[in-house]
Amino acid sequence: MEIEFLGTGAGVPAKQRNVTSMALKLLDERNAVWLFDCGEGTQQQILRTNLRPRKIEKIFITHLHGDHIFGLPGLLSSRSFQGGEEPLTIIGPKGIKNYVETSLKISESHVKYPIIYNEIDETGVIFKDHQFTVSCLPLDHRIKCYGYRIEEADHEGELQVEALKELDIPAGPLYGRLKKGEKVQLEDGRIIDGKDFVGPSQKGRIVTILGDTRKHHNAEILAKDADLLVHESTFNKNEKKLAKAYFHSTTEEAAEVARDSGVEKLVLTHISARYVGNSARELENEAKDIFPNSQIVRDFDCIDIPFKGNEESETI
Repeated sequence: MEIEFLGTGAGVPAKQRNVTSMALKLLDERNAVWLFDCGEGTQQQILRTNLRPRKIEKIFITHLHGDHIFGLPGLLSSRSFQGGEEPLTIIGPKGIKNYVETSLKISESHVKYPIIYNEIDETGVIFKDHQFTVSCLPLDHRIKCYGYRIEEADHEGELQVEALKELDIPAGPLYGRLKKGEKVQLEDGRIIDGKDFVGPSQKGRIVTILGDTRKHHNAEILAKDADLLVHESTFNKNEKKLAKAYFHSTTEEAAEVARDSGVEKLVLTHISARYVGNSARELENEAKDIFPNSQIVRDFDCIDIPFKGNEESETI
């Protein structure tokens, strides 16, 4: 599981940062990509990565401001041109269906795959299958805006195949029963308890991705014990009044949410174009003063999300 940042800027595209979009890469887990927001130029950013539009299974939209949705019509069209045939689900606030369908209709763009819309009526769990549960809560922005919490199901323990081989237990259907923890009797009379040959389970990972927001209690609920929290950080700590007036957050406020929620790692994004070079690095330092495991990301940064107890996440 990795997250790749396709755009980390705020409001309008800049030379250093495109507007918001990020890809949660679940290639090992389900051979799919989940996109979060799709600002103008997102498909152009994708061309500079190894991502394939046809792998995009779901697109989650946090809110309907242009810097988070203007890239949708072009990306949806290109996905069709490039051979995408599998259904794609778009999840977001009411109005996202009208925006997409109007854009495609007026431009006479035709996609060759079904688009499934899930406009959020009630918050809470909005998607669940055997692998993942996604829930959302409203945040505090100028228009309706949501944050998303992605929870992975726990992974069963691995069957200790080498230990079985050492006991001359042949591979085959027997291994499947042992993996389930069953007791089996071998032809030579030995009774093998599968529970003795299955390693410990691994707790599923939690990723929280927030849309634009002032500091809000729902952010802490969504981020509780997350392995990774992606939080906007439009302004520095000295511009708290400005952040409040524009319904955004400061570095310190993002770090306070991370600290109070018990997250493993905080990633700062949605950075104003006023911060470049040393001033951008200072944003990271401000957050680290409160929550040391903080990082400001740039376009095309890719962060691994390991299981707890494994190596710390790395930026590629």
